[in-house]
Formats: sequence, C-alpha cells, structure tokens
Amino acid sequence: MPTAPERHLIKKYANRKLYDTRTSSYITLEGIAGLVRDGHEIKVVDRETGQDLTQVTLSQIVLSEEKRGPSRLVDGGVLQERGQALLDYVRKTLNVPSDLVNQMERRRGDLEGVFDEAIERALRRLRIPSRNDLDKINKRLDQLSAQLKRAGASETARSRKRKAAR
Repeated sequence: MPTAPERHLIKKYANRKLYDTRTSSYITLEGIAGLVRDGHEIKVVDRETGQDLTQVTLSQIVLSEEKRGPSRLVDGGVLQERGQALLDYVRKTLNVPSDLVNQMERRRGDLEGVFDEAIERALRRLRIPSRNDLDKINKRLDQLSAQLKRAGASETARSRKRKAAR
C-alpha cells in the first residue's frame, strides 16, 4: 500500500545549509528535488525571519537541473515522470502568488466599498453632504448655468430685434 506524501518543512540557515525538520537532518537541493519528484510537499523558510523561501529554492533547483543539461529532465524527447512531477510542483507553487494577488485585490475592492458606504451613512446622519452629493449639486449647477446662458442669449436676441424694429 503506497504511503501518503509527507509535508516537509525545510529551514534555511544563515550559512546556506538546509535542514529538514521532518527527518531531523540536513538536506541538499538535490535532496529537495528528490522529495518533490516523489510527490512530497515542501515548504522552505528562513530559520531566523520565517520568510517563505520555497519559490526561490525551487527556482534554484530548476536552474541547477537545467545547468546539468536537458538529459536530467528529458529522455528521448519525452519528459520523465519524475522530472514532470518536479516541473508541475514548481508551476503550481509559482502560480499561487498570482492567485493570492487576485484574491487580495477582490477583497480590497470589497472592503473599499464597505468603507465608502459606512462613511456615506455616517455623513448622512450628521447631515454633511458626501462627495457624491456635492457631485450631484455641481452637475445641477452646471445645468442651470447652461439654461441661464441660453435664456440670456435668447433675451439678448429678442431685445436686438425690438431695437431694430423701432
């Protein structure tokens, strides 16, 4: 019976050593690549700051695999199953931030809407016009000004006609 993939937390020390907390031993980039190929999930963090370094580490692994030549990942024009697992994991991990950014943008927009509505309600309760109210007033003033100009222009034309008729 196959075992379920394990999640490995890898801590990166200042001296660039990597420590697998699951096995309580140091591990190399090659070792991490092997874990990923075997289907294990990994998370690499800076030991001191806790900063997530998973993407950087996976990028280093892919770069080192590429430096060794395409034969490590490609065999006879077909990607090896284990190399494909590594590439799939890297792609999945690298797509997460863009998904998070999109999700955060949606949430930020929702929060802005909620805040705008709350501020507008508070202003109404205090009988202070909101920006929307001021925009409506300005628009109405522009319309009235245009009507007055048209009325003034037509009145001027009528008075000229009366003077000309005399």
